[in-house]
Amino acid sequence: MKALYLTIILLILFLASCQPDLVIVDNNQAPDYSKVPTVVVKNYINRLFIDLIGREPLDVEMDSLSEYLKDNELSKEARLEIITSLQSDTTYREGDSSYFIAYNKRFYDLCKVRMIEGASNSEINQQIGILYGAYIKDSLNGNIQGMKDKWALMEKYRNIIRCEVQYRRKQIEVKDIFFRMAYNGIYDKINMNTFNFVNATFDDLFFRYPTRHEFNTAFNIIEYNQSSLIFGKPAQNKTDYLNVLTDTREFYEGLIIWSYKTFMGRTPETTESYELMKDFYFDHDLLKVQQYITSTDEYANFQ
Repeated sequence: MKALYLTIILLILFLASCQPDLVIVDNNQAPDYSKVPTVVVKNYINRLFIDLIGREPLDVEMDSLSEYLKDNELSKEARLEIITSLQSDTTYREGDSSYFIAYNKRFYDLCKVRMIEGASNSEINQQIGILYGAYIKDSLNGNIQGMKDKWALMEKYRNIIRCEVQYRRKQIEVKDIFFRMAYNGIYDKINMNTFNFVNATFDDLFFRYPTRHEFNTAFNIIEYNQSSLIFGKPAQNKTDYLNVLTDTREFYEGLIIWSYKTFMGRTPETTESYELMKDFYFDHDLLKVQQYITSTDEYANFQ
């Protein structure tokens, strides 16, 4: 029995001696933001305002926010609070209605720039007006099918304009915006014929061109309404095709790439995309992606 106790004590002592030593990593100190000049802090705030709500801050906004950041030692938490406010604060602001309204207007405009060369709502309404005139003519001539066709085309244009408010109200997701931006006469005119349309949708949504197999499959789906699998999902027409593309993992990776290009002027590193995709592919919360990017030292130039 004494031998057993002795064995147990020796085993405990042996295990205790195997505990890893504390490792101290050199040059791994927290950043010292105290030396960041005030002008750099103000440049960061200015950049946030322009990127997120499309205007420079007023003097009173600049003064209060720069003081807030400095009082909080330029912490990541303080940056995120400002960013989140610009994205979601519904307090009335003269000229903007609110930061929330201005942010959503800015995002809507950026989506149009990416997909339909920044076509204005007045241009879109002009197309609706032309179609409505043709719709009335078909009505007078008793052309029921013509009326249905014109109405469907008008709805595609109306759905572009509706994006801004519906996305703001969380009635649609970001994938619905990009589906609508590619499913209308303006996008078709920019990317005339099926050959260009297929290449454009891959480039605009994924930032790459299709493989030969992807191109041939997509072409047959759109041009001939040929039922096929693309990205592992069935599609038989242009509507199906766009629904599949805007619901793929690669579509959400494309949104991360777009966000980095928009805010950082570069493509993300593989590790950056990987970390963001852990949540983004499931929650589809683009605001969090933007918060992650615009709160970094690189974006703020606090390095």
